[in-house]
Amino acid sequence: MKLNMAEEEDYMSDSFINVQQDIRPGLPMLRQIREARRKEEKQQEANLKNRQKSLKEEEEERRDIGLKNALGCENKGFALLQKMGYKSGQALGKSGSSAEFALLKRKAEEKLESYRRKIHMKNQAEETAAEQFRLRLKHKQDEVKLEGDLRRSQRACQQLDTQKNIQVPREAWYWLGLEEETDEEEEKEQDEDDYKNEDLSILEKLQILTGYLREEHLYCIWCGTAYEDKEDLSSNCPGPTAADHD
Repeated sequence: MKLNMAEEEDYMSDSFINVQQDIRPGLPMLRQIREARRKEEKQQEANLKNRQKSLKEEEEERRDIGLKNALGCENKGFALLQKMGYKSGQALGKSGSSAEFALLKRKAEEKLESYRRKIHMKNQAEETAAEQFRLRLKHKQDEVKLEGDLRRSQRACQQLDTQKNIQVPREAWYWLGLEEETDEEEEKEQDEDDYKNEDLSILEKLQILTGYLREEHLYCIWCGTAYEDKEDLSSNCPGPTAADHD
C-alpha cells in the first residue's frame, strides 16, 4: 500500500501538473498559427485571381489596339468587315466576345474567298477567249496562205498546160480566172433535179492541183522547179506538201 500511495503521490505531484499546464497553453497558439496560414493562403489566391484578371484585361486591350493600328482601309479583310457594319475602334460583336469576333472574321474570309474565286474564273475566261482568238487568227492566217498557194498552183497549171498545148483545163478551177465563168454557164444548163456536189475546200483543191502538177508536169510549186523525170522529182523534192518544205 505504501508503494501505491507513493505512486499516487507521484501522479498528483507538482511536476506532473506543471507538465500538463505547459502543454495546454500551446493549443490556442497552434490554432492561431493555422488560422493565420489559412488567411494568408486565401489572400494569395485572391491576389492570383486579381493578377490573372488583370493579365486578361491587358491582353484584350493590346488586341484591340493591335486591331486598330494594324488594319486599315487598304486591307481587304478589314474593308469587308467595314461593309458588314464594323467601325474602326469599336468592339467586335454585340458583346465584344471572341466568339462574335470569330464569326465575323469567318464571314469576312468567306466573302474574300468568294471574291478571289470570281477573279480566278474571270482570268480563266479571259485566257480562254485570248486562246480562242489566237487559234482563229492562226486559222485565218493558214487559210490566207493556202489561198496564196492555190493561186500560184493555178497560174503554174495554166502556163504548163498551155505549153503542152492543152486548151481546156481538166477542171475549170485548175486555171485562175476560169472557175467563175464556167460555174455561171453550168448553172444555166443545170436541171433542177440534178444533184449538186458541195464545193471543195481550199486545202482539198490545193492537194488535188499540186498532185496534178507533179504527175502531169513534174512540177513542185514549193520548189518552183519542173524536174526532168519522176526519178529526179522523187530524189530532189522534199515532198508533196508545204510542211515537207519547212
